[in-house]
Amino acid sequence: MDWLEITVSTAPEGIEPVAELIRETGAGGVVIEDPAVILQYAVRTEPEEWAVMNVIEDGICVVKGYLPVDDELLKRVDELLYSIGRLGLDQTPEVHTRVVMEEDWANAWKAYYKPLRIGRRLVIKPPWEDYHEPGDWLVIELDPGMAFGCGTHATTSMCLRLLEKHVRVGMAVYDIGAGSGILSIAAAKLGAGKVVAVDIDPVACRVALENVARNRVNDLVMVEQGNLLGHLEEKADLIVSNIIASVIISFSPDVTRALAPSGIFITSGIISERAEEVRAALEASGLDVVQQLNDGVWSAFAAQKKAQK
Repeated sequence: MDWLEITVSTAPEGIEPVAELIRETGAGGVVIEDPAVILQYAVRTEPEEWAVMNVIEDGICVVKGYLPVDDELLKRVDELLYSIGRLGLDQTPEVHTRVVMEEDWANAWKAYYKPLRIGRRLVIKPPWEDYHEPGDWLVIELDPGMAFGCGTHATTSMCLRLLEKHVRVGMAVYDIGAGSGILSIAAAKLGAGKVVAVDIDPVACRVALENVARNRVNDLVMVEQGNLLGHLEEKADLIVSNIIASVIISFSPDVTRALAPSGIFITSGIISERAEEVRAALEASGLDVVQQLNDGVWSAFAAQKKAQK
C-alpha cells in the first residue's frame, strides 16, 4: 500500500493540536520530530554531519502523519488542512506532502536508530545492531516498525525512567496506547507479573506482538486492540500511558477507577505549557502527583491513587 506523508512544521505550542488533528483523520501513524531530541542525537553521534543549528534556534518542531492512499484521501486531506488553518496559532504551520511506499516508511529511518541507554538499567537496542551490555542492564530489543516508540523521544524515555522507579515485582500493569510495546516490555523486564498492552491501531498491535515475542516476554505481556481503558475490568497496580495532554485529562477519572488502592499512574506526551492543567486534572480525579520530570518542551508525571477516607 502507498501512503501520503503529511509533514507539518509548527512551533512547540502547535505540536499537540496538530498531532491530534492528524490522528482524527485516521492516520496510520504520527511521528513528532523534536529539535531537542535531534540535538541530543547529534551530540551523541557525529555532530559535524548534522545541520541542526537552524532548527534548534528557530524552535520549529515537525509533526508527520501517514494517510492511506485510497478513495477517501482527498477528502481527508481537505478536512485536515481546513482544521489546521482554524487552530489560531500565532505562527501558521507549514504543510508539505509526499507519497511513500510502506517499505520505505518502515525502513528508511533504521540507519539512525542506535542502541540507547536510558535511566540506570535499561538499554534499547534495534535487532539489526550487534550489541552486548555487560552487568545487570536490561536490554530491550525493539523494532518499532510503523508504530510509535523506539525510546529516543523525550516522552518515551521519561516514561521508561519512571517505570524503572515504580515497577515492583509481581505488579499488574496496563500500557494504554502501547505503540511499539516498548513500555510494556520494559515493565515485564523490570519485574511486573502481568502486563496488558492496549492500542487502537491494528498496525501498532501487530508490531507490539512481534516485539513482545522478540524479547521473550510472551508469558507476561498480552497485546489487545481497544480504545483506552474501555474493555479492561481488572484493577491494575500501575497504568502507564504516553499519549497527549487532552486525552490524559479526559480519561483521568477512568484511570483512578481502574487502579488498585495506592496504584500508580505514569503518563507523558504532555507539552510543558499544559503540565499544570494535567496536574490539576490528575489531582481532581483522586491522584496525588508524586513525581514530575521535564525534558525540553515535554513533561511526565507519576501519580498515586489517594487513599479512600
